[in-house]
Amino acid sequence: MTEFSPRDLRDACGAFATGVTVVTCRTDAGPVGITANSFSSLSLDPPLVMWAPARRSARFEAFTTAEAFTIHILNAEQQGLAAGFAGSGEEPFALHDWADGPDGVPEFGGSAAILRCRLHAVHPGGDHAIVVGEVTGLEHDANAHPLVFHAGLYPKLA
Repeated sequence: MTEFSPRDLRDACGAFATGVTVVTCRTDAGPVGITANSFSSLSLDPPLVMWAPARRSARFEAFTTAEAFTIHILNAEQQGLAAGFAGSGEEPFALHDWADGPDGVPEFGGSAAILRCRLHAVHPGGDHAIVVGEVTGLEHDANAHPLVFHAGLYPKLA
């Protein structure tokens, strides 16, 4: 077996271009959000998606216990939103326009897609958890250009 460091693995996985999401939920203390590129569709029937928050995140428990959450698939103009929720500091809700969605979960307008989810399952995933959500509603802007993340940068699609 070849030896490699966690940084080597992170850099190698960074060669895979991904979309960028901001996941939101509501807690007793208020709204919570986090940037995630560990998102994927999982099943069409039933309609399931998944994402993976890091166990070391201060927001981990909020997302692994929330009954409802919303996944915002960001458009190319929402890099500031992605950057704001990527940090571990104070939540940047005050810096961005948002409103409560149908389930009371914060939503940001202008996203390429919004997926409203109910918690379906949480599975162990090493230093992350795999959160599976059942999609209960959605909005999709077919004309939006997605925000893309690759090798630590936000390149534009050709």
